[in-house]
Amino acid sequence: MRRWMSVLRTPVGLTATVLAVGVLVLAVVAPVLWTDEANAIDTNDILAGPSREHWAGTDNLGRDIFFRTLVATRLSVELALAATVIAVVAGLVIGTAPFLLGKRSGRAVVAGTNIAVAFPGLLLALFFAVIFGVGATGAVLAIGFAGAPTFGRLTQTLVAGIASRDFVDAAQVAGVSRPRILVRHVLPNVSEPLVVNATIGAGAALLSFAGLSFLGLGVQQPAYDWGRLLFDGISSIYVSPAAALAPGIAVLVAGLAFNLFGESVAKGLGVGVVGGIPSLPPTPEALETGVPVAEESHEAASDVVLDVRDLEVAFPGPDGVVRPVRGVSFCVRRGEALGIVGESGSGKSLTALAVSRLVEAPGRVDAARLELLGTDLRAADTKAQRHLLGTSLAMVFQDPLTSFNPTRRMGGQLAEGARHHQGLDRKAAMARAVDRMRAVRISDPERRAHQYPHEFSGGMRQRAMIGMGLMGTPALIVADEPTTALDVTVQQQVLDLLAAIRRSDDVALVLISHDVTVVGEVCDRVLVMYAGRIVEDLPAAELDTAARHPYTRALVAAVPDMETDLDQPLAVIPGRPVDPADVPPGCAFAPRCPLATDRCRAEDPPLEPDTAGRRVACWHAGEPLALVTEDREPADLLEEVEAS
Repeated sequence: MRRWMSVLRTPVGLTATVLAVGVLVLAVVAPVLWTDEANAIDTNDILAGPSREHWAGTDNLGRDIFFRTLVATRLSVELALAATVIAVVAGLVIGTAPFLLGKRSGRAVVAGTNIAVAFPGLLLALFFAVIFGVGATGAVLAIGFAGAPTFGRLTQTLVAGIASRDFVDAAQVAGVSRPRILVRHVLPNVSEPLVVNATIGAGAALLSFAGLSFLGLGVQQPAYDWGRLLFDGISSIYVSPAAALAPGIAVLVAGLAFNLFGESVAKGLGVGVVGGIPSLPPTPEALETGVPVAEESHEAASDVVLDVRDLEVAFPGPDGVVRPVRGVSFCVRRGEALGIVGESGSGKSLTALAVSRLVEAPGRVDAARLELLGTDLRAADTKAQRHLLGTSLAMVFQDPLTSFNPTRRMGGQLAEGARHHQGLDRKAAMARAVDRMRAVRISDPERRAHQYPHEFSGGMRQRAMIGMGLMGTPALIVADEPTTALDVTVQQQVLDLLAAIRRSDDVALVLISHDVTVVGEVCDRVLVMYAGRIVEDLPAAELDTAARHPYTRALVAAVPDMETDLDQPLAVIPGRPVDPADVPPGCAFAPRCPLATDRCRAEDPPLEPDTAGRRVACWHAGEPLALVTEDREPADLLEEVEAS
């Protein structure tokens, strides 16, 4: 309300509001007060000019044009608002269809909308007017459907922006249906710009309706609106110019009132105004992981929570299929903490999204095995599978600010999953939410449950996100860089909380991070990813001492510690990470590796286990490696290593 009131504090906003309210009030009271005067016929005073008795003159039947203009306000506004409602409703259907149908099925809707928007609105209105027929009803339908494509494309853009937010992904993980997500999470966050553009659309509809009536396609006698009065007055414009001037001014004032009011609200609220790929066969990388594939003996141990074999994620690209995740295999047991590390773009987060079934078309997820608690996640989406993901898998996203719906209170957001999956009523679900907020050490949870996300600090929002995952009985928590946006002290608190939950409830944890130090402290085992592949799998305790892959050792060496010589350049990994669309032949790390040989550049090493059960994909695993600093190149270091 405070932001809406700020609109009235500007001269333009106040003027536009007064004009808009005045038009609406006039539409209500004018027919009651002046209908008789507007319809009174005086054959002795036909086509008279402006006078004290008739301020705007009379028409060809001697009727007062000024009073007819006032009375016509109601019909003009009613028809414009009716057309606006049709445009908004049809636009919402068009705009939300891609979200409800999915990207692949929604492409036809998007393409049709873009084609319709390419045509001028007046041409569309004339086209529909011919289809629906002459008259007020036909004109309302014509203008409404002509305005729907523009409103629909705006809705598509706004919905697509919100659909990519973390709190929508969290709702999908919880198994909430798409229609419910749309109503509860998406539309409330796009309501303000839609209302603003609907207000401006009302002004445009009023002008369009006047235009159709002026052309003789809208309101027909004996009814009249401003456009019909223009149509009648233009025939006598040389005899009595005021006959067309009065309704013309009315159209101008009302149109400006609606448009300026919408523009003012937009400025006050800070919103904008706007006029599958086929199934993929396993790659050689997937076949060379060195891990038993699906048809071999299953790790049927009852403590396996997540079992992944030959996981691939692919997207269509301009030059062919792009595979940012290639042949990833691992399993996680109850109570185990598995860390996944690597530079940005290595495929860490995409692996987590694939496991959580959050990769949408045109992305494609393939795997020889992808099981959560023994349930095949590759199967078609079912209610049972959504219940499993909503209660047994907790997803903690990177940015706590975008992880929650800013328009809903925290307690209600936590309670939604319990009501949807556990069948709790509103009171019981809220009590569960308060209890979970207390479990993740949020002080005064009863009060905090009724606050909005912006009233929480970053650390508290992250705790609340963990609490949302604990609303069910999770067997697996996937934390995607949960401490990136937090300060060091709060980072440690969040990591301690995750560790405490893992110990107390025997929950498996997959922690994704680019910080090898954090992973080494929290996790039992570490997967190191590069260019979409796992290049090393080893115990976390051995990261500093027994890492064998050059990339893993370079990651560890790049982290300064208390013993780092501040007078020397910091160790770095030269070059840039590999572009998933242009992975070189052989080992993807070879262009940056000081140990790379011709064999590395020609043959991609398989991920093979050693005698201790560790896995590493490198032709030179464990060989001596010199550290790369800011002023030393891999070729120079290779000469040093070979010389030694």
